[in-house]
Amino acid sequence: MLQPRKTLTNNPNCNLKNFRRLLRTGSNYGKNNGEDDEEEAKIRLYKSRGQHLLTNPRILDSIVRTSEIKPDDTVLEIGPGTGNLTLKLLEVAKKVVAVEVDKRMVEILHKRVTERGLQHRLNVISGDALKTEFPEFNLVVANIPYNISSPLLAKLVFGAKANPFRSATLLLQKEFARRLLAKPGETEYNRLAVNVKLMAEVEFIMDVSKRDFVPCPKVDSSVVKVYPKSKIPDVNLEEWWAFTRTCFSKKNKTLGATFKQKKKLIELMKLSKVEGLYGDGNGKCLGYDNNGDEECTSDMSSELFKGKVISVLESGGFSDKRPSKLSNDELLQLLSQFNEAGIYFHDHKRSSNAYDAAFDDL
Repeated sequence: MLQPRKTLTNNPNCNLKNFRRLLRTGSNYGKNNGEDDEEEAKIRLYKSRGQHLLTNPRILDSIVRTSEIKPDDTVLEIGPGTGNLTLKLLEVAKKVVAVEVDKRMVEILHKRVTERGLQHRLNVISGDALKTEFPEFNLVVANIPYNISSPLLAKLVFGAKANPFRSATLLLQKEFARRLLAKPGETEYNRLAVNVKLMAEVEFIMDVSKRDFVPCPKVDSSVVKVYPKSKIPDVNLEEWWAFTRTCFSKKNKTLGATFKQKKKLIELMKLSKVEGLYGDGNGKCLGYDNNGDEECTSDMSSELFKGKVISVLESGGFSDKRPSKLSNDELLQLLSQFNEAGIYFHDHKRSSNAYDAAFDDL
């Protein structure tokens, strides 16, 4: 449900004077700036859609410098809005591909870029960034809409193998950035950080005040830089995502306590391939439940499976450890030991959207 609409002129923290400053963030400001002011001031920006436009020229310049754009680079920008960052990028990049879902913004973006004679270097894709197939690019530089931060980040880092890029300089909500940067043992350490760091390195750049946006959000933001790894672990990603979902559902609980829960054991039994577990010597279930699924929940088989899980945990010294304190290398080791024992976490019968599977339940 959309929040009440706010015009720029009605927002006490982001008045018309500030918005006029927004329109002057690019060099060679157009001669028709008075007309632009009048037109732009009427735009309604929706906080529920994450529409917060960065207006501080100093911050915009810093983001562009940090991105280390080369003259022959193609830059992907997601959510360009009215083009404040876009105009800065066009000054240094060979080409900018901007993906914007709001057609009102697309119209204004085209107008501002045309006034500066840079339209031949801009490719605007009008559509949802999560559903759009990105063309080739070298870098990502973007003020990411808050409401799509997780799935969009997943699309970038887990899609880097098919569509490689050097780095992504992203302006994110500060709390989200802190979780992304968190290390094992820190309060903010979570499944988001674990899954992203499997594929990429993340560097903190700077914090950005909420007062530098129109309309002003409730919280501050941070700029981070994401570098895709050239070498990634040899692991089934769907299995990894399901495994980390299980571990971090109660990240401060010991793994022994998590995997001894009856409900969790029954769930894993139905997904696993432990030989000799059910009494027929072939690792197969002997009956079916009311839904037509294999029934593997007899008391004997449950105890045998529980013993198998505990054995894996104890052999690796993981029984008393907590996910919130484990590194990716340790988690990869534990998953490998589970799989070697025939214990699996991903339901191969169900197809799932990769980006949703990576960051769901966060």
